[in-house]
Amino acid sequence: MSNKLQELTDRLYSEGLSRGKEQGELLVSEARSEAEKIIAQAKAQAEQIVQQAEKQAADLKAKAQSDVRMASEKSIQATRKEIETLMTSSICAPAVKDALTDKDFFKKVILEIASRFDATQSVDLSLVLPQSMQKDLEDWAQKELSRSLSKGVSVSFSKKIDSGLNIGPKDGSWFISFSGSSFEELISGYLSPVTRKLLFG
Repeated sequence: MSNKLQELTDRLYSEGLSRGKEQGELLVSEARSEAEKIIAQAKAQAEQIVQQAEKQAADLKAKAQSDVRMASEKSIQATRKEIETLMTSSICAPAVKDALTDKDFFKKVILEIASRFDATQSVDLSLVLPQSMQKDLEDWAQKELSRSLSKGVSVSFSKKIDSGLNIGPKDGSWFISFSGSSFEELISGYLSPVTRKLLFG
């Protein structure tokens, strides 16, 4: 009886041990499988993060390159414009100054502008000229302008005008200033395309 009991105990022990071993191996296998799955997912996520980081870095680099390219193009354009302006100014300023101090040429300018106003305005005109030219132009302006224009014209001289002239209705409601700088701007506008072509092709 004790032998049978011992056999039964041994058999139960052996079966339990065998089952426990099987279950242990199964658990280890499942744990390994789960660990492999987790590692695979972690690798996939890591690859995705790396790809996103690389894409963001590439996008940032492309944007930076585009910004640098645009900034350099604008800088070149601004520099070209500045060079063009300096060139046209250095050409125009002395020429305009000489022209506006040449009393015979300035008389033609005054007559041309006054006649245009006379043709379009039905009011008497007021003409203001530089004080520095009063000696040369006062008699001529009073006689020639009155003779050439159909309407009356009042001529005065002012220290406030360095070069050029102001013209408008005699009632002073408005006037247009043809200063030396406005003549420079006008001539520069025509000279700029030529200067640009000479400088930059």
